[in-house]
Amino acid sequence: MSQPMHVKNLKKSYGAFKAVDNVSLDISAGSFHALIGPNGAGKSTLVGLLAGELLPDHGTIAYGDTDVTHTPVNERVRAGLFRSYQITSVIDEFTVLENVLFAAMAAREHCFRFWRPLTSQRHLMPFAEPALQKTHLYHLANATTHDISYGERRQLELAMAIAAGPQFLLLDEPMAGMSAAESTNVAQLLQSLKGEFTMVLVEHDMEAVFSLADTITVLESGRVAASGTPQEIRKNPQVLALYLGNGSDTP
Repeated sequence: MSQPMHVKNLKKSYGAFKAVDNVSLDISAGSFHALIGPNGAGKSTLVGLLAGELLPDHGTIAYGDTDVTHTPVNERVRAGLFRSYQITSVIDEFTVLENVLFAAMAAREHCFRFWRPLTSQRHLMPFAEPALQKTHLYHLANATTHDISYGERRQLELAMAIAAGPQFLLLDEPMAGMSAAESTNVAQLLQSLKGEFTMVLVEHDMEAVFSLADTITVLESGRVAASGTPQEIRKNPQVLALYLGNGSDTP
């Protein structure tokens, strides 16, 4: 079951620099919420705070009905909150299936059975196989990860997150470094997952953001400059001035 998140008056500074400055967000369960803004706007810091990799100087983060402001990463993961990274974290020596099985095992078991082949862990197949099907990688299950394309590696990272049983996904530039065709494939994949999980997306591909998001929050200098539906953000004069220029970058 997907979970909402409520962020209130979140602050994070590095010396005199205010990376996140009094940010409040309401992310509805099952929604697709995008964070956009120029470089240095505070997007990565905010995602790090939501994931538990950074601790705020002030403010609160509620995940579902639980205050997780100071909850460590591993406990957030066990509660179903996962972050994907700009740099893929797959294991090259494993097959695609083995990577997904490893993710499923890591999320559910307290010890790893390294003396047994991952593919022998039949009890994990009900988590791995649907994840491969959802990410359109089932036909590559037995391929060595080293031999698949960059775009397929990013799809594999999503498959690993799905196999781990998320309720909330933080997606950190899943289309970074992709060709136009690969970006289109990943956008279609994310579209197919909408509603299944709560998702927060940080992405510079504005066409993908405006086509996927239910809500877009624009950050500028660590603060929320605007938040609303894609239609509202497209028409917001402050956003056009701060980030989208004359509007030529909007889809």
